[in-house]
Amino acid sequence: MTKLQIQQNLERRRRGRRQMGFSLIELLIVIAIILVIMAIAVPNYNKYQMAGRETAVIKELDVIYGAQTLYYSNFGKYATNLTDLGPPTGGAEGPQGANLIPKTLADGVHNGYRFTMAGNGSNFSVTAVPETFGASGRRSFFMDQTKT
Repeated sequence: MTKLQIQQNLERRRRGRRQMGFSLIELLIVIAIILVIMAIAVPNYNKYQMAGRETAVIKELDVIYGAQTLYYSNFGKYATNLTDLGPPTGGAEGPQGANLIPKTLADGVHNGYRFTMAGNGSNFSVTAVPETFGASGRRSFFMDQTKT
């Protein structure tokens, strides 16, 4: 083998190695790009999740209002707490368990919000407060028998 053939052989090998994989710099650039995309995407994802929870809470307040309307038509008064609207704990449905809302909502914690209801039979109010402000929600909600 001549000197020229050896050099050509070495040159071919160098080109072959170059085409076999990515260099460390190329991999670091790709990782940096992915990290930038994640830094932009994650906060937006959390924001949309909170907005979805807040929309769900508004709908759940509508469900509670409808349940209170049915409760009033059946028993002649408004329920004084959420467990009265929920499933009965034992026996048949009645004023202490009208089975008008699901148990998850009657327990008072649902979709990252804490629901509390107060009433005296002739009126009621419901509040929904995020369990963790800024994480599960940014706003609190209130509703009473006038649906305000």
